[in-house]
Amino acid sequence: MGLVDRLKEKFDITETWLGYELHPETPVAGISLARRFSAQRAAQLYDNIRARGTELGLEFGRLALLSNSRFALEAGEYARDMGRYEACHERMFRAYFTELQDIGNLDVISAVASDSGLDAAGLRDALRERRYAKRLEEVREEAESRFISGVPTFIVNDRRQIIGAQPLDIFEDLFRRLEAESVN
Repeated sequence: MGLVDRLKEKFDITETWLGYELHPETPVAGISLARRFSAQRAAQLYDNIRARGTELGLEFGRLALLSNSRFALEAGEYARDMGRYEACHERMFRAYFTELQDIGNLDVISAVASDSGLDAAGLRDALRERRYAKRLEEVREEAESRFISGVPTFIVNDRRQIIGAQPLDIFEDLFRRLEAESVN
């Protein structure tokens, strides 16, 4: 069970996932994480991600490649329009973080689409036409206006932010404080 599912059990929340391209400068072929981050920084990131994943029953492999996520994010928007966003998002996440696949590779993206119940040929057409590029640019502009610089970023009640892979109790504490504020 994921973070949002656990929070939904305890609190009345709605969610909207937006595809934010954290590193648009990443080359199409991706880049080695060793070239992008220092060994110490990469180790810290992994320790944090693995700890949060363990809390939620998610398995993280040891990534070596920072993929260019542009087409994967556009695929998510295609999936949203086809009513398959959650399935595609979860499958893309697993493909990248658990199976260590390059989600910048169109064959990988197409396989994820098929696994998610999407028409892979239709998706390829959408990507070729750049049908969702404008939507991603609008998300980027909104993120910049909110000074978002990390993923995931959770925006709560349009005024509070939790940035990064944080422990579940951080979220629970925030929701309890918000509940208390609404009672007062």
